[in-house]
Amino acid sequence: MKTGRIMSLAVLALTIHTSVHAQGKFDDVQIKDTPLRGAVHMLQGAGGNIGVSAGKDGVLIIDDEFEPLADKISAALGELGNASPKFIINTHFHGDHTGANAWFSQHADSTIVAHDNVRVRLAKDSEVKPAALPVITYADGIKMHFNGETLHIMHLAAGHTDGDSAVWFEEPNVLHTGDLFFNERFPFIDLASGGTVDGYIRSVKQLIEKTNDKTIIVPGHGPLAKKADYETFLEMIEQTKAYVDKHKAQGATAQEIVDKGLEEKWASWQWDFITQEKWINTLYNG
Repeated sequence: MKTGRIMSLAVLALTIHTSVHAQGKFDDVQIKDTPLRGAVHMLQGAGGNIGVSAGKDGVLIIDDEFEPLADKISAALGELGNASPKFIINTHFHGDHTGANAWFSQHADSTIVAHDNVRVRLAKDSEVKPAALPVITYADGIKMHFNGETLHIMHLAAGHTDGDSAVWFEEPNVLHTGDLFFNERFPFIDLASGGTVDGYIRSVKQLIEKTNDKTIIVPGHGPLAKKADYETFLEMIEQTKAYVDKHKAQGATAQEIVDKGLEEKWASWQWDFITQEKWINTLYNG
């Protein structure tokens, strides 16, 4: 039987980029580079946002999208100084963030770093190549010094999955949240892979506490953000959870709450993969 990664993220990868992934037409995807601060950049293509550190020590990336995009990602990194990243940090195990692991491991000799559970879950998936597995893993976190900056890699428990990490670039004050932040949309909480609603809220609060008004935030999905955007995201989760909890306590079924719907102010937060119905069911069962 396939793991929770296949059950949930194969669907996520397919749905996030329906016009691209379903038809296999990655040829049309362009990799966009956005310089942030210090040595840090953000790359966007089709999948989770990629964080980059590029400088005198070489290139390090956070997440790597899908394998068919590896050549394009590598070319974009070449424009920043080196097409072969020394290190890849995986924020979690989902395929839209780890899909190019094996390619970079084999073609660029990249060293993959991630939480213990990322390796465990990838290793259980028969469709994942051994070269895609992290070779450096940690339980709570690890600190790296690269391109004159300090990277704090922090594990946050039972949120999006059971192997989530966020990366804070200390000197430039840039935070990559992985999928503990879907900017301007309902998040995907992978209940089948150790994620929980309460844990997700707890993780978001922990990360917000590490930011200030000058922090640049790279979300797992969506546009660049600042602390106020992250606080709005947290407010959405807490308010919609309170709404669902109230009706659940009154005896309503999940379907009855779906039929009633959330407050109108949250209508714009639904998207292709996490519709209002799916978000309500996540809150009800999470």
